[in-house]
Amino acid sequence: MNMKVIIIDDEPLARSIVAEYCEECELEVLAECANGLEAIKAIQLYNPDLIFLDIQMPKITGFEMLEILEGHPPVIFTTAFDEFAIKAFEINAIDYLLKPFSLERFKKALGKVNHAQPAPIKDLLETAAANPAAQNRIVVRDGSKIKIIPVDKIHYLMAADDYVKICTEDGAFLKKNTMNFFENSLANHHFVRTHRSYLVNTQFISRIEPYEKDGHLVILSNGKGLPVSRAGYALLKVALGI
Repeated sequence: MNMKVIIIDDEPLARSIVAEYCEECELEVLAECANGLEAIKAIQLYNPDLIFLDIQMPKITGFEMLEILEGHPPVIFTTAFDEFAIKAFEINAIDYLLKPFSLERFKKALGKVNHAQPAPIKDLLETAAANPAAQNRIVVRDGSKIKIIPVDKIHYLMAADDYVKICTEDGAFLKKNTMNFFENSLANHHFVRTHRSYLVNTQFISRIEPYEKDGHLVILSNGKGLPVSRAGYALLKVALGI
């Protein structure tokens, strides 16, 4: 099989096993990466046909790596991840290899590469994000750098065309995603959809003021005022117990 691949896993032994299986199946290994930041550079440099990707890695996870890549090749996951994520893989990924896996199982996964029609990777990420433990931080590109933003440091999120603007005391950062995605993934982190275009962290709300006819503004601790729709006001009252 004339295919060029990249192996991404923080465990040297795991990488060596996948590399051995690749050699057995006549795959060309372009690079082996120990973390997601290395992998992003390698994928952009080599443009592989396929990547073998672990999920639980230092610095950034496999999910976070996929989120910030601007397009990527097909993915086969090599993971010891939990049952929830495996369900996501079954629904959306080409295949997943649950560690430890045999050469026979490896070959079976390879056989799906040219035939499977996986859902877009955004579907996988949205499924995974429904896990409350999966969204304690957001990883974004900041120019040529990667920035990790803890969720509890976010003041609010604002719709910005095809992006969402993530606003913190350190500035604003763009993420190519939807407000609905963040509304679902941040549901357990004190965020309320106060308006069609805004998600607000209630921990930073200083007060709520009347605004125009039947309208309201939330005033944040930094003095920023944000609009609140009628439906958003009802949600706020429930969240704040007023």
